[in-house]
Amino acid sequence: MRRHELSDEEWAIIQPLLPQKSRGVPRVDDRRVINGILWRFRTGAPWRDVPERYGPRTTLYNRFVRWRAAGVWDRLLDAVSAAYDGDIVMIDSSCVRVHQHGAAGQKGGPEVGGDRCMGRSRGGLTTKIHALVDAEGRPVKIALTAGQAGDAPAAEQMLPLVAPGATLIADRAYDTNAIRAACADRKAWANIPPRVIRKDSFAFSAWVYRQRNLVKRFFNRIKQFRGLATRYDKSPDNFLAALKLVAIRIWLATI
Repeated sequence: MRRHELSDEEWAIIQPLLPQKSRGVPRVDDRRVINGILWRFRTGAPWRDVPERYGPRTTLYNRFVRWRAAGVWDRLLDAVSAAYDGDIVMIDSSCVRVHQHGAAGQKGGPEVGGDRCMGRSRGGLTTKIHALVDAEGRPVKIALTAGQAGDAPAAEQMLPLVAPGATLIADRAYDTNAIRAACADRKAWANIPPRVIRKDSFAFSAWVYRQRNLVKRFFNRIKQFRGLATRYDKSPDNFLAALKLVAIRIWLATI
C-alpha cells in the first residue's frame, strides 16, 4: 500500500457506507478511485496529473463531484463521526490562500464574491475554513466563508450541534452576546476569554482553555494536504467536499 492510501481497516469501515447500486456498466473500483482522489488533494496536483494507476482522471473527477452532489461525502462523515459525544467542543477558523486558477472567472479574470467563499483580506484573496471539533480534535462540522468574514456569525450557525451541558471553548473573536446567549439557552458553558472592552465578568477557566490547541492541530493536519492548504478549486462546494473527505480520514484513524 502506498502512502496516504486507504488501509484495509479504513476500507472495511467505509465500504458498506458507499452507494451499492449502479446503473449500466459496473463502476470502476471504488477503493482505487477514492485513493486517486486522496492523492490529488494530498499533492495539490491538477486532476490531469493523477497517476494512471488510479484510473482515468475523468472518472476520478466525475465520481468526486457526483458523490458530492449526491451527499455521499456528507453521509460518510456523519456515519464515522457518530461516536461524537460532545462533552467538550472547540471552534476556530483558519484562512487559506486562493490560487489564481481557483480565483479565475470564465473570462480568466479574478472573480470575488460571498457565494464563492472568496474575499480580500490582509493575506490577499483567501477563503476561511470554520471548524467545530470534539475533545480529540476530530471535526464535527466544517463550513466556508470569504476570508474577510467574521468568525462569530459563522459560529452561530454551528451552535445547534453543541450538546446540552457541553463546554464550548473558543478565543476572544467569539466573545459575543449572541454566542453566550445561545450557549446559555442550551445550558452549555461558553469558556471564552472576555474581550478587553467587556464590562461584564464571566466564568472562565484558563486550564480548560488550554485544550483549544486541539482545534489548531486539526487545521495543521488538514493543511498537510497541499490541495487544501491552498485552494485550487473554483467551486466552494468541491473544496468543502475535499475537506470533508480528509475529515473522514481523521475520524477513521481513531475508530
